[in-house]
Amino acid sequence: MATTSGAAARTAPTPQPGGTVPAGAGRNLALATIGFTVNFWAWALLGPLGPGVKERLGLSFAAQSLLVAVPVVVGSLGRIPVGALTDRFGARVMFPVISLITIVPVLTLSVVSSYPALIITGFFLGIGGTTFAVGVPLVSGWYPPARKGFAIGVFGIGTGGTAVANFSTVKLADAYGQKTPFLLVAAILAGYAVVAFLLIRDAPNRQRPAGSAWGRTVDVCRLPVTWQMCFLYAVGFGGFVAFSVYLPAYLKTGYGLTANDAALRTAGFVVLAVIARPVGGWLSDRIHPVPVLVWSFAGVALFAVVQAFQPPLMPVATIAFLGMAALLGAAGGAVFALVGKVAPADKVGTVTGVVGAAGGLGGFVPPLIMGWVYGVENSYAIGLMLLSDVALAAAVFTAVKMSGLARRPTAT
Repeated sequence: MATTSGAAARTAPTPQPGGTVPAGAGRNLALATIGFTVNFWAWALLGPLGPGVKERLGLSFAAQSLLVAVPVVVGSLGRIPVGALTDRFGARVMFPVISLITIVPVLTLSVVSSYPALIITGFFLGIGGTTFAVGVPLVSGWYPPARKGFAIGVFGIGTGGTAVANFSTVKLADAYGQKTPFLLVAAILAGYAVVAFLLIRDAPNRQRPAGSAWGRTVDVCRLPVTWQMCFLYAVGFGGFVAFSVYLPAYLKTGYGLTANDAALRTAGFVVLAVIARPVGGWLSDRIHPVPVLVWSFAGVALFAVVQAFQPPLMPVATIAFLGMAALLGAAGGAVFALVGKVAPADKVGTVTGVVGAAGGLGGFVPPLIMGWVYGVENSYAIGLMLLSDVALAAAVFTAVKMSGLARRPTAT
């Protein structure tokens, strides 16, 4: 096995540490980003519809929060086996498979209306969120260490699928019928699955790991850096996911906005976070991810305190939300720039799955807390202060416990 791998390494056009990128890297990055965007669009369909479902079914705030959070937790935990399977079978197989599976719950959403049915369908809709663990190892394999941060950050633009969902779902449903958003997304997923199978190629130097997916997962869980990355991504990406799924309800309840206006403002939040993600990766390539994370988390803590006092929507609250969007996006890019530098090459998919699961779970908890706190206290202040505390803790942890990573030479 070692001899075969060595021969492959001598003949394959391996990405070079100096920055040389093999032909085909750009195409695979673009296809991975598109696939991530489309699947995230499907994953986020319930978010903008949440306020309308709440009114139609007479749900409590906690029940509405659970509805939009279920796809998040499933998409998060599902990244662990999907990441291990990607290490084993490659992204060329996994991208089409996940996209085709996601079509089923998307189409089901067009015909179900009861709360239990929506919860069950949302459970399976979460599968679309697992594509993150497919794309990161694909992109990481094609790009050299000096460019991984920016490349993975560009792939992270796919989180903009959440913005697409917020921009389009309510409008399409109002203009062309309630089934339209789901039929459109299902058709796009089917088309992408075909294109991905035909055009995606795994990195020429991809190492096929030995052993079972469970065994590889256990192995990476023994690495201290895996759990460090889990905590940081739970705060960074978890904060982004929490706002992207719960912000429509927050704006509608806290500021009296219409469902459409709240969805559009949430889409603006998501777009800015998406744009900031490759910026965070680019900065990480140049000054290292650790300082980028410290400043990003510290800024999030400050803006969360400001928003806890529920200032006027224009301009203070808008500035606070957009500031958090930019910093959370940059933090997400920086975390996976760091993963690309420190994770073993044959375990990037598995590490990504575990870390990505932590990030998604970080987005599952805050909407439930926000809904519960509002139901008890009729205020969002406590939830936002908790966010500030956690972000500040992440900044301190990164500065104190992970500063050594900033002095280590980049792994090849």
